[in-house]
Amino acid sequence: MLNNEYLKRVYAQVEQRDGDQPEFKQAVREVFETLEPVIEMHPEYEANGILERFVEPERVVKFRVPWVDDSGKVQVNRGYRIQFNSAIGPYKGGLRFHPTVTESVIKFLGFEQILKNSLTTLPMGGGKGGSDFDPKGKSDAEVMRFCQSFMTELQRHIGQFTDVPAGDINVGGREIGYLFGQYKRIRDEYSGVLTGKGLEFGGSLARTEATGYGLCYYTQEALRVLRNDSFEGKTVVISGSGNVAIFATEKAQELGAKVVTASDSNGYVYDPEGIKLDIVKDIKLGHRGRIKEYADRVPGAEYHEGCAGVWSVPCDIALPCATQNELDGEAAKTLVANGCTVVCEGANMPSTPEAIETYQANGVLYGPAKAANAGGVAVSGLEMSQNSYRLAWTFEETDAKLKSIMETIVADSLAAAKEYGVDGDLMAGANIAGFTKVANAMVAQGVC
Repeated sequence: MLNNEYLKRVYAQVEQRDGDQPEFKQAVREVFETLEPVIEMHPEYEANGILERFVEPERVVKFRVPWVDDSGKVQVNRGYRIQFNSAIGPYKGGLRFHPTVTESVIKFLGFEQILKNSLTTLPMGGGKGGSDFDPKGKSDAEVMRFCQSFMTELQRHIGQFTDVPAGDINVGGREIGYLFGQYKRIRDEYSGVLTGKGLEFGGSLARTEATGYGLCYYTQEALRVLRNDSFEGKTVVISGSGNVAIFATEKAQELGAKVVTASDSNGYVYDPEGIKLDIVKDIKLGHRGRIKEYADRVPGAEYHEGCAGVWSVPCDIALPCATQNELDGEAAKTLVANGCTVVCEGANMPSTPEAIETYQANGVLYGPAKAANAGGVAVSGLEMSQNSYRLAWTFEETDAKLKSIMETIVADSLAAAKEYGVDGDLMAGANIAGFTKVANAMVAQGVC
C-alpha cells in the first residue's frame, strides 16, 4: 500500500502513461511499496525529481527485424533495447528472445536491472532488450540470419562504454556468438560489447553457471545469517530447465540438498530420488529436447503436463527459475501448506504480488530476484573487466568473486533494512540498498 504522497503521485503518473504495461507497473509498485521510509528520510529525492526520472527510461529503442527463413520467406519481428538508467555505469542487461516479449516486459526487466546491477557493487547501469522472435524449432541458419539482422540495427545503440548486452531467455552461447560476429563485422572493432561470449573470444569462465550458482550462494548465506541453517538435507523444488535451473540444481546438490523437480513450458518432472543432472543436461544442453524425455529415461520419475503444478510438490526450499509471474497466490499457499519455508528467485519477478504477500504473512524467508539472481550480471561485469584488461581469470577465481558478491548482497540488504526500520526484510532491504545508491548518484549528477 502506498501512503507517501510523493510515491502515490509518481505511481499515478506511471499508471496514466503506462497503463497498458502490466508487468512494468507491477515491478514499479513492488519497489515503491518498500521505499516509504527512504523517501521520508530524504526530502532531496523529491526536490530533485528522482522518482519521476527513476521510472522513465533514458531511451527506448524499438525497431523491426526482417529476416529470411529456410524456405525463402521474409519474416518480420520486433526488436527492443531499453536503456533505463546510466547513473552508476554503462547500461547493462540481457537480451530475451521469446514470443511473450513486449515493451512492458522489457521495461520491467530494465527497471529491475537498475537495482540488481546496483546491488552487485559493480559500476553498471540498467538496461534490457530483446525480441518476440522464438528460436525454438528454428534451424541454426535461421537463428543466425535473425541475429545478424537484429544486430545490424542494435549496433547503432551499444558499445563497451555505452551499453553492454548479455543473454537472457533463449539467448545463449549460440545467439551471443552470432550477435558478436555481426557487431565485429559492421563496426570493425574487437571489444567487450557483449558478455556471455564463448571462451575462445573473450568469454569468462563461470559465466554459464553464474546465475544458478549465485542463487544458491545467496540462499545459503541468507539461511546462515537469518536461520543458522543451510541447504544440507533439504528437499528443493526448482522450476525451469535452462541454464539458471540446471546450475542452481548442480550447486544445491553440491551443498547437500536433494532437488526433485525440473520443468519446461509443457510440464514438469518429479524424481523422488533426486534429479539426475547429467540426463537433464543431455536433454536441454545436448539436443534442446523437452523435459518429458527425462521420465522416459529414468525409472520412477513422473512427468506431469502443465508447468504450474511443480509448486504442488512438497519441499523445504523453492527456487523459481523459469519466467515472470510463474508462481501465483494459490501456488504460494500450496507451497506453505506443504512445508516450504524458503523461496529465493532465480527468474526475474517469478512471484506475483499475491504470492509475495503469502510468503510474508507466513514467515517464509524470501529472496527477491533482483538480489538472488544477480550472479549472472555480476559475472558479466567481471567479464567486462577481464575484456578491458585483456586477461582471463580461472574458474576458481571468478567463482570466488561471485560467491563474495552474493554474500555482500545479503549483508547490504539486511543492513539497509535495519537502517530504515524493516529489520530482516530481504525484499525491502534489496530495494532500498539498490535504490539509494542510484538515487544519490542521480542527485550528484544534476538534472539529466
